[in-house]
Amino acid sequence: MTFFKIRFLPEEKTIAVEQGTTLAEAARQAGIFINNSCGGEGLCGSCRMRVLKGKTQTSALDNVFFSDQELKNGFCLACQTPAEDNLEVEITSASGNTEAQIVMAEGTLGSNQAGLVANTQPGPAAYYPFKPLARKIAIQPSPPTLKDNLPDLERIFRELRHELGWHSYDISLPALQGLALKVREPEWRLTALLVKNKDQYRIQQIEPANRIQGNYGIALDIGTTTVVAQLVDLVTGRVLGVEGVLNLQTQYGEDVIARIVYAGEKGGLDLLQQSMITNINQLIQTLTASCRINREEIHIIVAAGNTTMSHLLLGINPKFIRLEPYTPCANIYPQISAKDLGIQINTQGILELIPNVASYVGGDIVAGALACGLPDHTEVQGLIDIGTNGEIAIGNKEWLVCCSASAGPAFEGGGTRCGMRAVKGAIESLVIQNGQVAYKTIGNAKPRGLCGSGLIDCIYELKKNNLIGADAKFQRGLRDPRLLVQDQLPRYVLAWPDETEEHKPIYVNEADLANLIKSKGAVFAAIKSLVDYLGLSFNQLEHFYVAGGFGNYLDISKAIAIGLLPDMAREKISFVGNSSLTGARLALTSEMAFERCSTLAKSITHIELSNYQPYMDEYIAALFLPHTDRKLFPSVKY
Repeated sequence: MTFFKIRFLPEEKTIAVEQGTTLAEAARQAGIFINNSCGGEGLCGSCRMRVLKGKTQTSALDNVFFSDQELKNGFCLACQTPAEDNLEVEITSASGNTEAQIVMAEGTLGSNQAGLVANTQPGPAAYYPFKPLARKIAIQPSPPTLKDNLPDLERIFRELRHELGWHSYDISLPALQGLALKVREPEWRLTALLVKNKDQYRIQQIEPANRIQGNYGIALDIGTTTVVAQLVDLVTGRVLGVEGVLNLQTQYGEDVIARIVYAGEKGGLDLLQQSMITNINQLIQTLTASCRINREEIHIIVAAGNTTMSHLLLGINPKFIRLEPYTPCANIYPQISAKDLGIQINTQGILELIPNVASYVGGDIVAGALACGLPDHTEVQGLIDIGTNGEIAIGNKEWLVCCSASAGPAFEGGGTRCGMRAVKGAIESLVIQNGQVAYKTIGNAKPRGLCGSGLIDCIYELKKNNLIGADAKFQRGLRDPRLLVQDQLPRYVLAWPDETEEHKPIYVNEADLANLIKSKGAVFAAIKSLVDYLGLSFNQLEHFYVAGGFGNYLDISKAIAIGLLPDMAREKISFVGNSSLTGARLALTSEMAFERCSTLAKSITHIELSNYQPYMDEYIAALFLPHTDRKLFPSVKY
């Protein structure tokens, strides 16, 4: 067996790998994050590296992504380049992990009166009683006597029934093992940590004396692209801190389909699960350090995520989610020991997952619907979470209906030659006027590419300036120095080489625009199909909430103008940020809210669009700007 040493710059990390190991896999083994949105198929071109020393073989796919001069300079795709020599490799900025623009629901839990937990989103969600899923109760059972010699545990149960009025209790083994001595040390003054599990309370921990303080929980949004956590004081309900990171699973695939496929490969499921656990532990470490608390004081995590993310977190094979008839292994999950997953909180700490609805409608949309108040009001309202999937829910307190559409990676910057995630250097907004392009980048850095909101602005501005038609194809024959043709494919230059970080032009071509049109068409067709299925019109929706990181930076008017969002009164459309995280926090801090999530997941009606014929007709009709039926967009005038 032959091994070669690979040295990665600028990280200054060296690793020995077996011959034939790709540079992308070698980087992962060295603990270096590599953008690899296609899951190592060589289709996205995001894992760019430059070989400075040593010999490599050029693959056929390298010729697609690099010019002859770049190939001579040593550029290659890391996922397609095997180690056949000792190498020194430079990781380009586009390939490595950079600071992401992550939407985090911040602020404290509001309340309108004592003991009630309120949603902080614009939606008028119900107020839920503040009763965390894990809470500490101070008790003082009467000591045993010859006349009253019940066992210690029964005495505690009796006292809890008296204090809480609840009948059913259980106890964990570690709490039981230390019980006999602890109850007698402070003259039967105790603090019991209770965890709600369905219709029963379990004593998870017994402490001597009154130790009500020091009880914390984590609300967690496990998104496809990002993972965000809030640290919550479960004594006061106050949010102490919030942190977010890029989901490490992205190096194995940009979207859930790519990860489902990767999970089916040898060792793939374990790698995906461990990536998620690493993310969670990293967030816990950051939050506890900044808030100066001991992670042993964190007793519970409530997580919301789509169905695939929930399966991968628990190490459940998601294979059949993508195969007809599209069935997940489970929609409702048992209460999990955090320790069993390797999550670093209290050794007796637990994890609860918000239930899913279907294969592509997960706990994130259930939590979001709760946060926005959809099931709390008589008015019909809608919610859409736009990402690689467009998950949509419409309804009121009487009923809720949902569906999902595969939007693809376009809104995350994928599938576009100069597309990228919403990280530093991404063009997030732009205006074209008199042949000039004015743009704004994340972090005010030199431009490196276009993220989703920038792509929306781009296609709108191109249409507004008559550079493209309703079919998103460039107008041939226009005299514009930015409109170039390469390999018979028109492209429009948004930033010239001397403006950009990598000294290469940033542009969109017709293939990019066609990809974006398909994505926006899939989302709008799903919204329209669901509204039609219900026998409603867009004007009958009292409010329409747009959730997710992409939505937070979207220009509503431009999104309507290209036919992504319905043409409604602008004041009826609101961004709600990370509604999944807000819903998870509500469920963490209120037993009633968590139970409401469970009820919602079971009662929401799911429409499988792949079996719903009108959806395909709507999709075809939506492949124009803004739509083939202009009556649906009366306010749009380019």
